[in-house]
This record gives sequence, C-alpha cells and structure tokens, in this order.
Amino acid sequence: MSQLRAAAVAAGGLRRSSPRAAPPARRSRKGASLRKAPASAPPYSRHLFSDPAEIEVLRGDLLAWYDRCKRDLPWRTRAATEPDADRRAYAVWVSEIMLQQTQVATVIDYYNRWMQKWPTLQALAQASLEEVNELWAGLGYYSRGKRLQEAAKKVVSELAGRMPRTAEDLQKLLPGVGRYTAGAIASISYGQATGVVDGNVIRVLCRLRCIGADSSSPAVIDRLWDMANALVDRNRPGDFNQALMELGATVCVPKAPLCGECPVKQHCRARLRKLLGKPTPVPDVEDCGAGGCPLCPPAAEPWDSSLGVTNFPRKAAKKQARVARAATCVLERRGCHRAPEYLIVQRPSSGLLAGLWEFPSLPQAQDLQEEKQREALAEHLQAWIGQPVVAGDLQLIGEVVHIFSHIHQTYVVYSLSLDGDVTLDPASSPSRWVTEEEFHASAVSTAMKKVLGA
Repeated sequence: MSQLRAAAVAAGGLRRSSPRAAPPARRSRKGASLRKAPASAPPYSRHLFSDPAEIEVLRGDLLAWYDRCKRDLPWRTRAATEPDADRRAYAVWVSEIMLQQTQVATVIDYYNRWMQKWPTLQALAQASLEEVNELWAGLGYYSRGKRLQEAAKKVVSELAGRMPRTAEDLQKLLPGVGRYTAGAIASISYGQATGVVDGNVIRVLCRLRCIGADSSSPAVIDRLWDMANALVDRNRPGDFNQALMELGATVCVPKAPLCGECPVKQHCRARLRKLLGKPTPVPDVEDCGAGGCPLCPPAAEPWDSSLGVTNFPRKAAKKQARVARAATCVLERRGCHRAPEYLIVQRPSSGLLAGLWEFPSLPQAQDLQEEKQREALAEHLQAWIGQPVVAGDLQLIGEVVHIFSHIHQTYVVYSLSLDGDVTLDPASSPSRWVTEEEFHASAVSTAMKKVLGA
C-alpha cells in the first residue's frame, strides 16, 4: 500500500471494503487519478475531476447528505411544490437575487413579504419603483430590486409573461441576470443540467481540488465553471447545485470548517494534505505545481500547515474602501397634534442608493473645518425649504459611520427645529415631511435609520 493511501486509510478518509467508499480515484499510484497526465493535457488537469466513478460517488454522497440535512427555506418549498413553471422560476429568481451578498437569515423575512405582495411576475411588473424600494429598504444593494422589477416588466411586455427556459436565454434576455443566477434558475426550476458557481461553490471546489491560485481571477473562475458543469447530477441538477451551496454555507465554511461532518471529505485533497502534513505532499497536485500550474498556489505563497484546508480558496487582497464624509441634517417641524415631522428628500435615480429617501445631506471634503461645514449645509438646507437658515442654529449631534461594500461613509449629523409651517420648494427634487412611523415605512437606507437614532 502506498504511503499516500496508507495515511488516508489510517485517517479514516478511505475505507477498504465497499467500492462506493473507495472509488478508483483513490486507488494506488497505478490508478487513473494518480497517473502522470498525458503530455497533451493542460497543466491544471490534475486539479479536475477526471474519474467518472469518483464523480458518481461524490454526487450520491452529496445528495444523500442534502436530503437528510438541508435547511427548510421558503424558496425551496415553493420550488418543490409550485406546478406552474413560470411561477416556480420567478420564486427561485427572487430568492437568488435577494441572496446575493446577503445572509439567508436576513433574506427570509424579506422574501416572504415580497412573495406575499407580488406573488407573480405580472404583479411585480405593475408595482412602482417606490413600492419596490420601500420593501427592499434595509436589505442593501438596492439596485438589485430595481433590476429585478425591470426584468419582470420585460418578461411581461416582450416575452408574453413566459420566463426563458434555459440558462443561456435567461442570461441573454433578462437584465441583471448573470451566469450564476441563470444557472440556478434553470437547474432548480427547469431541471437543466447546468452547474453554478457562487462564493460557497468556489470555496468547496477549491478545497476539494487544492486550487490555490487567486480564486477571483478569470482563469480560475473558468476552470471552476468547467468543474461545476462536469459534476452536476444529470437527474437532480437543481438539488445537486443547492447541495453544493448548502455544503459551503453550513459545513465547508470560511473559518473553522466542520470537516468531520463533510459528506464528501474522502474526495477532499485539501483535507488529505492536512492529514499527511507538509513533508508528504499529494503527488498529483504538487507535480503540476512544479510545472507552473495556473491553479496551484504561487511559489511565494506556499502551503501554511497551520491553516489546513483554510489555505483554500485564496483571493487577491481587497481594495481599500473609499473614505467619504457628508454633512446631514435632521430637520424637524411640529406637524398635526404637535407631533414631530422630519424632512426627507429623494436621491437621484442612478448611482449609490438610487431613488431612496434620506435626510438632506451634502458631501464634504475630509479636511473641511466645522464652521465651513455648517455654512455649506445651511445653504444647502435653504435651497430645500426656501427660507434662510442660520449656520449657528445647526446643532451638532455627532458622527454616524456606515460601511457600504466599497465606501467607508461618515455622516456628520446636525439637527435643526423649525417653528411654524414650512412650504417646500416644488422646483426642487422630490421631498416631503414624514412622521417617525412614516419615515421607517419609507424607502430609506439603514444608514439613514442610524442617523435618526443618533
């Protein structure tokens, strides 16, 4: 028995008896997966799944685990029980858009409220963007809701209400639908045997095959898509894709992965490499690394034995977030029954937080002195309410910091109370007075809710 196989058996990664538990990919050095690749094979071929028997075992193990352990999520229930293909695809589509860059726990309530309000494409197409923004408020990445509604309108007006039936057509015909979303809709809703690659899948595949090059690079992403398409189960493509994502979300997590609970641990070369230790590398991965393989870790960033499987995936260093400051005023008046009302104004229809409502705000230079900041904000407020504002009347409340995906935003918060009725300038952009209850029901960002609570 080879040293590689002996170590794996001793660690419990392979079993001696059942052919299902010990697929040909883990046979001796004479086995298919450990032979030298033909000279004509690309240098990264040793990172791929090339043994049909191993692929079959992996599919079965992953799907069996998914059937036992999958989370009960509302979009999965709809996908499994909705007989109408268009409504089923719409339900999956909404969930996939909401889940982009957002945690499942956060999405569930938004998804349920959305589907209750707009259960069909036709209902969403008839809604206003203001209604969409109001429901989306707090979910972040607000352009997602806008693009979703734009695409729904296109399906109704140009496609007779019929969703495209393939991943290729979904991506080509629907604005805001990329390769991943198209693959998810097509596999889950229509049973198309196409793979998906999202952050969870990237992590799982990079660990399964010790892919240590920059996982955000086009070359690596292309290979991962090839791998996902090769692995996807032809009979249950939607379940398989969800199982792969579920594995990354609940077991093969970024930090402290639960390797002992992983249903496909016997296929994981990162785990095997950890068990064997640095002095005894996995031959097929290390051999191609010596030849300049584009999927191996760069020579300057070797395997770190203290990290184990969390060596993978590797990403390029994040760009530092842009630092921005804005002066913001919570402008208050006394409305009916002397209840306080606040002035909110609508942001432009494009750019960051497009179309959302906010307190009057003005971008500020980092080094602007407070006196100049007050004067600029007072002039800005005067343009909204059509009457002079004395800079000295602005009361400094403090600073509120909000981190967007690419911006470290600081709001310098002021307050100002007005006496009597105030007529807003109709020539200005949309603006209105709202009570606190109306404010929270409006399409306002989480950042503005922080400002009100400052």
